[in-house]
Amino acid sequence: MRTVPFGAVVRSEWTKLRSVPATWWCTALYLLVVGGFGWLAAASTDTSARADIAVQTALTGFGVGQLALVVLGVLAVSAEFASGMVLVSLTTVPRRTRLLLAKTVVVAVWCLLLSALLAVVCALAARTLTAVPGGVRPGDPAVLRTLGLQVAAAGLVGVLSVALGTVLRSTAGAVGIGTALVLVLPPAFALAGGELASRVSQGLPALRVGEDALLAVATPWPVGMAIVAAWALGVWVLGAVLIERRDV
Repeated sequence: MRTVPFGAVVRSEWTKLRSVPATWWCTALYLLVVGGFGWLAAASTDTSARADIAVQTALTGFGVGQLALVVLGVLAVSAEFASGMVLVSLTTVPRRTRLLLAKTVVVAVWCLLLSALLAVVCALAARTLTAVPGGVRPGDPAVLRTLGLQVAAAGLVGVLSVALGTVLRSTAGAVGIGTALVLVLPPAFALAGGELASRVSQGLPALRVGEDALLAVATPWPVGMAIVAAWALGVWVLGAVLIERRDV
């Protein structure tokens, strides 16, 4: 049997993603929440001591807005299983891990593109509405690091969401667990207090807003990003194993 080129599989997955109305609803909600909250947060902050802090404040909307990415990533997988269209996909691309990889690439790239656009919008809001000594300069390394971390975190959330959808195959279950992992449990354990609860909070893939985990126990940003990446990769590998072994 002739193997379908990986590029063709990616194009097919992009066609699927953009053909589903839920993709555009999630995209519109993501843009509206993150962009709107960004300008509102910047407008509510008259002054800031440093440019990166001003930008990080404008990125606040990513905390809640990225839940739209959780739904988007989960639906990219679970909707295909629910409708039975996965049978057609697996007939065309029998190597299931290859199909999952293509789907993950498409979702992750879409999340990265949207987040990069929103990062620029939020940085512009901080530059326009928040007074900072020396201003918010686009080439400031601290500003670029803050924006880059935010975009990378969004991409990893997309990968984690696709992985959860693959493991659970249930839209409600995967969205619920994804929401719990990135938004609900980290602050819940942080508020519980105690060393064990703090360690658990730090070990969960908390949504990052700039360099800081949203409402969770703080970690250095390299550690925090490594934790999110480990969760995304670990769950994805589990999904790849299960999709190969399960019946459709």
